[in-house]
Amino acid sequence: MTNTNLPDNNNSSLAWIALAITPMFFSTNIIFGRAANAIDPFTLATLRWSISALVLFIIIRSQWPLARRLITDHWKLLLLCGFLAMWLCGGLVYLALKYTTATNGTLIYTTPPLMIILIERFTRGRKISLRELLGIVLAMTGIVAIITEGNFYALLELEFNRGDLMFLLAAVSWAFYSITLKKKVFSDVPVLPLFCVIALFGSLTLLPFAVAEIIYSGNYPTTITDWQMVAGIVVFSSLIPFTLYQFGNRIHGPTSASVFMYLLPPFGLGLAWLFLDEVPNMVTLFGCVLVLGGVILATLPVNKLLFSKSTASKL
Repeated sequence: MTNTNLPDNNNSSLAWIALAITPMFFSTNIIFGRAANAIDPFTLATLRWSISALVLFIIIRSQWPLARRLITDHWKLLLLCGFLAMWLCGGLVYLALKYTTATNGTLIYTTPPLMIILIERFTRGRKISLRELLGIVLAMTGIVAIITEGNFYALLELEFNRGDLMFLLAAVSWAFYSITLKKKVFSDVPVLPLFCVIALFGSLTLLPFAVAEIIYSGNYPTTITDWQMVAGIVVFSSLIPFTLYQFGNRIHGPTSASVFMYLLPPFGLGLAWLFLDEVPNMVTLFGCVLVLGGVILATLPVNKLLFSKSTASKL
């Protein structure tokens, strides 16, 4: 296979940029999701990922033989990835929003970085550095400040329901999905072909549930507005962020990649301010500063920078 990747240093820098802007695109799902609330959850998720898979299939036409071999050799693992990323983190999340609030869902959905660290600690013996721990605590404090509007006692008043449990399951799923992407069998597969086949398998897991919804409710997208919302979710909430995330996850690993998901609330607030006229208060802005500081502290490659400086001083 011909290696068309950029040099390592360029790849590393691009990956950090990709991870930094990924949450912005993920956050558009909230904006489009509100406008598409007339579409049933698994129907919306199926349209989202089947159309995404079709678009990617066209884009990677020169790499169809590679995609075919990937499916033949690793279909079980791809099916697992599709279930984790598209069924649990797609259809189930849309369903969860019918039973819980955005506040509870946001709080729960920012836990994957912590879960990844714990999973890797117990399954791979990965050591947790003090810097990573402090960064995650700082970012989580910012998240809680945003969600509770500075009233941390409000956490004691949160009532968890089945929607919250669905969000918790989705958060765990995202953690396992991020770790699965780092498996050796995927290490040499370009981002787009891998994303294409995962979206394809994710669509297959969602399809039976979408069919059941349509048969049961008779509800499916019919208006131009409905399809505009679907198109927005496909492009801005799916194709762009998942491609960026998989690229960043491959270069810097699931722990660093998932820590950037703490940027979801700041970006979400910014988009809500821009499109929904929801102006953030000072507590919210302070929480965003904590989040950004935590992300930088937990993910900045200090060791590499120090090594580069020490090496340069010897030249």
